[in-house]
Amino acid sequence: MTLQKKLYRSGPYADLFSQGVQVGNTLYLAGQVGMDDGGSVPEDLLSQMKLAYQSVASVLAEFGADMDNIVDETWFVTDVNDCMAQVEALFTERHMIYGKAPEVSQTLVQIGALVDPALKIEIKCIAVLG
Repeated sequence: MTLQKKLYRSGPYADLFSQGVQVGNTLYLAGQVGMDDGGSVPEDLLSQMKLAYQSVASVLAEFGADMDNIVDETWFVTDVNDCMAQVEALFTERHMIYGKAPEVSQTLVQIGALVDPALKIEIKCIAVLG
């Protein structure tokens, strides 16, 4: 059986992996990090989270979707204590990004490092397309 996949490749690693892979009506997004288009990484977690969600929204748009299509997200953070110390600010901003209380399942995982040592968060999502 061969899966029918729709791919969106972008960025410096476009030859290595896709930013989004659609199979049927399910969209799997690669982890998105808090780095701007110029490769700059803000020092604070909140700013990095906002940039990561901007990238999530950009990948979703390539498939005609938006934040409402997300059903599951995983946050990979390098310091869960830093994350929990500002969880109210992070989730207030997340609420604003979604435009409402997000209707998603979520997992928060602390990891040893991300691809760039300056990065503090990576957000990976699964979306369902209508």
